Amino acid sequence: MMMHNRKPAKRAVVVKRLDAGGVKPAEKKTVPKLEEYINNHDYVGAVTLLEYQRGTSEANALTLPWLAYAAFHLGDYNKALDTYTEMIKKGEEKKEDISLLHLYVACCHFYLGQYSEAEEAAKKGPANKLQNRLLLHLQQARKDDGDQGEMMKYHKRITDSTEDQLSLASIHYLRSHFQEATDIYKRLLLEYRDYTALRVYVALCYYKLDYYDVSLEMLATYLQQYKDSAIAINLKACNHYKLYDGKAAEAELKTMTDQLQASSHNMENNLFKHNLVVFRNGENALQVWPDLVGIVPEARLNLVIYYLRNHQIEEAFDMLRDLEPNTPQEYILKGVVNAAYGQLIDSRENIKLAQQYFQLVGASSSECDTIPGRQCMASCFFLLKQVSSIVILSC
Repeated sequence: MMMHNRKPAKRAVVVKRLDAGGVKPAEKKTVPKLEEYINNHDYVGAVTLLEYQRGTSEANALTLPWLAYAAFHLGDYNKALDTYTEMIKKGEEKKEDISLLHLYVACCHFYLGQYSEAEEAAKKGPANKLQNRLLLHLQQARKDDGDQGEMMKYHKRITDSTEDQLSLASIHYLRSHFQEATDIYKRLLLEYRDYTALRVYVALCYYKLDYYDVSLEMLATYLQQYKDSAIAINLKACNHYKLYDGKAAEAELKTMTDQLQASSHNMENNLFKHNLVVFRNGENALQVWPDLVGIVPEARLNLVIYYLRNHQIEEAFDMLRDLEPNTPQEYILKGVVNAAYGQLIDSRENIKLAQQYFQLVGASSSECDTIPGRQCMASCFFLLKQVSSIVILSC
């Protein structure tokens, strides 16, 4: 989301060696340049180099901007936030640049889940496309207390620019409008064939739409070019899990998990740790998933399923007590949990809630003709004791 058009200063270091025959110049060895790290997406190397330069005479006016940029793209949003905040306090930038820095600070807060701070910082920035995209995503992220009127205000300001369209597609994805997201991504891919990451986005949408073979086809081209992409490998493993079994999925992850064990970059580690428990049919669930609730979105739902399978109904109910369902899967799970809990404590209120959740899914235009949709409608009729309607539905 954040780009600097400035180019880093070029530095080269010549190393000399002391041999038995006296002092002789060795072959020239150069420290990789910052632009090489950035171009190769090696943000760990970039941050290491910039942190070193920061404490030496090599530091210049571009050191902090590049450090913040590299830290942000590495996923170290706290470091990026601290660096941008330091730049604002120093006040060495031009007035318009400082105003833009507030937007970058807002982006860091957003990725840290600090939505109030993100909104406050964003409104200090210039009224440009980045600010509008950020405020739109903030409204989406808040869900429960987000103002739909405000969200539509920002939505109407979305333009045909590539960045805005990518942002709109991600909003559709987050709202489970996977077909709409797919249409945008495919249109952009036709226009920008070298934007290979779009293939992963399309593959994600096809995975959510249950087109696992098509998702794998989209991933194949990307993985030929980027064999070590954690996100793509994880998605490939998830497709194999749906098409085959947990062993096939785990085999896809093995190489990457070996590499990540020694890594300090924990986003992929968290994702892989979560999915390995799924692939192993819940093995070590209670050791892994509770710590990932709030970090990996599916962790809460999978933990609830684990509790249900092990007849821990009260624990499952407590996990979902404050969850406002947003997707068909969440509505279904709320229905199942309320039905089980209602039967456990003989609560007609919970049974009625379960019936309503099942009906919402079963009667929805997007789910009514799917297997989960029909199962929900059958569950609704069962709770209403309308057995004849279940028979008709099954025909």
